[in-house]
Amino acid sequence: MIEIKDIYKSFSGNEVLQGISGKFEEGVTNLIIGGSGSGKTTLLKCMVGLHQPDSGSVLYDGRDFTPMTYEQRIEVRKEIGMLFQGSALFDSMTVEENIMFPLNMFTDQSRSEKIDRVNFCLERVNLAGKNKLFPAELSGGMKKRVGIARAISMNPKYLFCDEPNSGLDPKTSIVIDELIQELTEEYKTTTIVVTHDMNSVMGIGDYILFLHEGKKFWEGSNKEIAHTDIKELNDFVFASRFMKAAKDKF
Repeated sequence: MIEIKDIYKSFSGNEVLQGISGKFEEGVTNLIIGGSGSGKTTLLKCMVGLHQPDSGSVLYDGRDFTPMTYEQRIEVRKEIGMLFQGSALFDSMTVEENIMFPLNMFTDQSRSEKIDRVNFCLERVNLAGKNKLFPAELSGGMKKRVGIARAISMNPKYLFCDEPNSGLDPKTSIVIDELIQELTEEYKTTTIVVTHDMNSVMGIGDYILFLHEGKKFWEGSNKEIAHTDIKELNDFVFASRFMKAAKDKF
């Protein structure tokens, strides 16, 4: 479980996060949603240590990550898998080398052990045999699946996904959502997905944290979101679905 307590973060006097708290349980798909500028990406970066909160705490199974030294954070980061927006694969590396990258950094496994792990991860994301391809030879959906394979290569306890469906067509987006949900349930990871995709919200949103202008406006499940009377949330849901329908039409 990951718990955030009263997170504040500002840049140049502009308060981006204003007292955000929440609990993200293991084995379920946790979503952070909100419009552009709502603070969701800043919150994710505070949770993984890319930003230091002005105040508040981020706890990984009771371990307070916020005051840790660089060396102490390395031990927690070994337990974290990260799927970046746009996949963030190294263009000069093959699929195999991309997935092996965190294994080279954080383990002392033999090369044969690393190859076995790479092959297992590729098989798990339905890309068996694609080891020697380069990112330029992959479709957008395949790149995302390679990104997921790299994210799970260290068998993480915590999995973060930043806009995993960005740039994908609706059919491929569903495939990625289902894969994330399957891996979460199978390995009992604490998975946090930052997204503005309402199909993802309704499809895999076991727990949803809605941010608006840097504040937490609502939390609940995808079964509850349609019955809320919070105007800001309803405006976001309606606008997101309207824009997606328009894009799909044209």
